[in-house]
Amino acid sequence: MRTERFSKLRGAVGAALLFGAGIVHAAANITIVNGNAAGVGFNDTTPAAPIGGNPGTTLGQQRINAFQYVASIWGANLNSSVEIKVLATFEPLTCSAGSAVLGSAGPRDVESDFAGAPVAGTWYHVALANKLAGVDLFPAAFDVPGGGGADIRARFNSRLGLFSNCLPGSPFYLGLDGNKGSAIDLVEVLLHEFGHGLGFSTVTSSSSGAYLAGQPSIYDHFAFDNTAGKTWSQMSNAERAASAINARQLVWTGANVTFAAPSVLHLGTPQLQVMAPSSVAGVYLAGAATFGPALESPGLTRQVMPVVENGVLGLGCVPFDSDNSRAVKQRVAMLSRGACTFVQKVLNAQNAGAVGVIVVENVTTTPPADLGGADPAITIPAVRVTLADGIKLLSAMNLTPGNRSSGVVVRLGVDASQLAGTDKNGRVMLYTPNPLQPGSSVSHWDTSASRNLLMEPAINADLTQILVPPNDLTVPMFKDIGW
Repeated sequence: MRTERFSKLRGAVGAALLFGAGIVHAAANITIVNGNAAGVGFNDTTPAAPIGGNPGTTLGQQRINAFQYVASIWGANLNSSVEIKVLATFEPLTCSAGSAVLGSAGPRDVESDFAGAPVAGTWYHVALANKLAGVDLFPAAFDVPGGGGADIRARFNSRLGLFSNCLPGSPFYLGLDGNKGSAIDLVEVLLHEFGHGLGFSTVTSSSSGAYLAGQPSIYDHFAFDNTAGKTWSQMSNAERAASAINARQLVWTGANVTFAAPSVLHLGTPQLQVMAPSSVAGVYLAGAATFGPALESPGLTRQVMPVVENGVLGLGCVPFDSDNSRAVKQRVAMLSRGACTFVQKVLNAQNAGAVGVIVVENVTTTPPADLGGADPAITIPAVRVTLADGIKLLSAMNLTPGNRSSGVVVRLGVDASQLAGTDKNGRVMLYTPNPLQPGSSVSHWDTSASRNLLMEPAINADLTQILVPPNDLTVPMFKDIGW
């Protein structure tokens, strides 16, 4: 059994292992194991000026300092008598001028049915298993040659922002103070990725629903599908695969997270409520805008009118002509995503007299993402809906030539009885978009959470370095699984 797990979770490690970083002394001791060869990654001697509390004078030393700083934060929030080792490297990862893999981290081993295991027949990330067992279940003697018995493997992009073909102008910010500006805060990314390696993930396949070697993760015992009425540990493979793309229906049932959620998350879940006609009436998922006024309760109630360009739903990327201006005046304008920024679309609608905007997604996906951007000139609310819902609303409109009334009345607002990021029962939602996003689906909080949480699938600008309520829900989740 151990051999099978090795083949799935334990990859070969490069020969150049330099155990140069010391143990960070806290409630849990976390060691950063430098896996880079001389002259690269952590050993890069390129001169660097100290920045943001990071005193390193070379690029490599600043990278090491950032890793050790994050290790100290995690160590202060966890309790374990067993040292936690993170094998880390900076190396070239996939990137282009417009996108890049920042980094990744995950467990190098999982364990089950060890002495002290709270749930039988269940996988635990090895760092957590060691904590629960009180001994190192994965010593160097059990590891592949060169692995050193490290519990977590972390890889980060050495090229980020430093080359024209790898997000130029967006390097890692190596300061420790969070003042990253337009750069990408390495500390925040590390906090997130260490979380995955320490236990914030399932090792069950989100695509096939198949368990690893026939057993669920401890994570699966807390992932509950509201549609199926089952946890992932109670489902078949097919049911888990369906659950992984069941948008905003998979929730976390752990008592610590549910108890802490009201102190962290804001009250009010964005929604689009269709008031008329009865054929399409109901509540629809909506992504809120990061610009303009916040959605309110009960919200803005108005008739919807589509912007028409060349006989189809328009993009709204240019100032509206007279026909569209008359159609949307004092109404909610409906536009299609694409060709220009959301801010530009909404500003054009506002200038034409619209009092709100619905942007329809242009690809088949759910749930609808938020509308990104910023412009203080925007004073009207806006939301995004899925392509399927947009088509449904359009099909219900009475749009005969010369008719200035669509018959579709909506309310843009929030459900003031529901926390942003939870279901109606106050259970925090996990990320289950359709189509599946391998590596992100299931093993993150849903993007609807507000305030934003560290373990969402993207790093948000308003995160702090605090992992406990009222700032974040990461530590309560870790308590649920046994930390």
